[in-house]
Amino acid sequence: MGGADDTGTVALVTIDNGEDHTKPTFFGRAALESLERLLPELEEGNWSALVLTGKPFVFAAGADITEFPDVTRELAIEGSRAGHELFGRIRALPYPTVAAINGACLGGGVEIALHCERRTISSAVRHFACPECFLGLVPAWGGTQLVPRLVGAETAVRFVVANAMRQNRMLTGSEAFEAGFADRLLEPAEFVDESIAFAREIGTDGGRPRDSSGDRDSVAEVIRKARGRLDGQVHGAAPAPYKALELIEGALSGWSLEEGYAAEEEAVGELLPGRQAQASLYAFDLVERRAKRPPGRPGEEPRPIRKVGLVGAGLMAAQLAALFVRRLEIPVSVRDLSEDALAAARATVDEALAEEVSRGRYDEGKARFLGSLVSTSTGYDDFADCDLVLEAVFEELEVKKQVFAELTEHVRPDCVLATNTSSLSVTEMGADVGIHFFNPVAVLPLVELVRTPHTDDATLATAWAFAERLRKRPVLVADAPAFVVNRVLTRLMSVVLDALEHGNTPDEADDAILHLGLPMAPSVLLQMVGPRVANHVLETLHAAYPDRFTVSRTLANYAAGKDEIAVREHEPRSEDEILESALEALADEVRHLLEEGVVAEAKDVDTALLLGAGFPFWLGGITKYLDQVGISEKIVGRPLAEVRAGATAR
Repeated sequence: MGGADDTGTVALVTIDNGEDHTKPTFFGRAALESLERLLPELEEGNWSALVLTGKPFVFAAGADITEFPDVTRELAIEGSRAGHELFGRIRALPYPTVAAINGACLGGGVEIALHCERRTISSAVRHFACPECFLGLVPAWGGTQLVPRLVGAETAVRFVVANAMRQNRMLTGSEAFEAGFADRLLEPAEFVDESIAFAREIGTDGGRPRDSSGDRDSVAEVIRKARGRLDGQVHGAAPAPYKALELIEGALSGWSLEEGYAAEEEAVGELLPGRQAQASLYAFDLVERRAKRPPGRPGEEPRPIRKVGLVGAGLMAAQLAALFVRRLEIPVSVRDLSEDALAAARATVDEALAEEVSRGRYDEGKARFLGSLVSTSTGYDDFADCDLVLEAVFEELEVKKQVFAELTEHVRPDCVLATNTSSLSVTEMGADVGIHFFNPVAVLPLVELVRTPHTDDATLATAWAFAERLRKRPVLVADAPAFVVNRVLTRLMSVVLDALEHGNTPDEADDAILHLGLPMAPSVLLQMVGPRVANHVLETLHAAYPDRFTVSRTLANYAAGKDEIAVREHEPRSEDEILESALEALADEVRHLLEEGVVAEAKDVDTALLLGAGFPFWLGGITKYLDQVGISEKIVGRPLAEVRAGATAR
């Protein structure tokens, strides 16, 4: 927290941790102590106004969650109360206060800004949000009380709950302004100067923010509908968003601010030490820290990638072609035997580029230029100067082996030959490395990077750099059937199929699994993956592990286009029994993944499920949950976090 500078009679305070913009300013213990030291100067000085802003590109990124693991109820309440008291002293200053939101403003950053009388926001802001519900928490420094008082029930529910539960959706500066969070939307060039001018202009009779309490009946209706949507989304598995709705409703139903603050303190005292919040903090650490500095990345220098080849032009390959040209902006050669498939792939690329233009990310000229970088052909003539070729044809081993045999005759010896296979042996097909993307390609950030016994460090480093240039997060896996995500999901699906074949209805099986709060029901996941693909993966895993993966006549029927459940015996189970079987199967399969050395540790499994299957943070992937509820101990004899790879993933 920077000091107050006397600019005329306006106190300009900068929230600044002394680091560059790549290390955002968080409100940890040290920052709050700094604010506490500064407040007497603001309270006793002869100021006409306060302008609170941040260092370049960052206003404030919220609480320092590294201080949260293993916290007690008492410490959680104490931390919430400290923020309420310190931020409340800003709110009580006897002159106009303006939060000049110049950059990323998250969580506690939003809350300190709300304690100022007015707010300006830069049009350059890209991240304005309260992400606490996403992390199994609630805003606990006044957010649940001040947001609804400022913008009303519907916007508060959307901002605090719905956006957080939609994979932490954030607002831009202009969106935050339109939603009523700021009084002025200013351009970045003279942002601080114009914010100071705005503070001077307010005068001492500027008044406090409007009270949007509105009609209590309409507030109750907004909250009722929001609870219904949450039930459909998380099925009661995550307590934080429900608690946030209670706090928002209280804020608009007659609570004083002090009563609201006390309710926030009690809520965070209950939630922060709880299972879901602690799992969320673990998950956050995996995807925000560990996945950005992943273990296993080779130290070898990657080879340059100036041109990419893509074999196949199906739906997945077309998405990949669009991703490659948008993110890499280098020539992409697409080869397929079907002219129709090539034309469809070209159309997919053109549509993706047109969408970028419609969003204002490209102009028409750049879109035409990038489109011109994509060439299509039924032969390999355009592959001679490729630095990396990715195979993405049908999941048939013999077809893939033929593709790689042909490629070796048409590419340079140092060209990396990669496969996008979802389940087959990378070694057996003759590829150098596996680079397994997940569908939808533009959305899911995971890439399973498959190292075979023959993959050298330079090849792996090149594939790793390629994935990162595409803004994907690689997780290193060994060459084993279905790798990690598909193997775990198929084991889960096997329990569901077994329930169907013992007389349970699809709705009963879906509801049982949805009690975990997963992003989609098994039946929906099956349709998204496609029954033919799912059946192929199951058959691959059955061939490798027949004792754990049983072929399913029901899935074979679905794959053949027949909506027919092959009931073996009518012994339906309760939803609790189905869920228990599923969790036990998951714990057992993760144990096998680890003991076989498919990945080095349980954290890799969790990272893969979070980034590749959209598993919720409050499960901590899956192994954290299995450890927390005792399933791991029951099936494995110890927490999965303690199981080490039988062989390092190489």
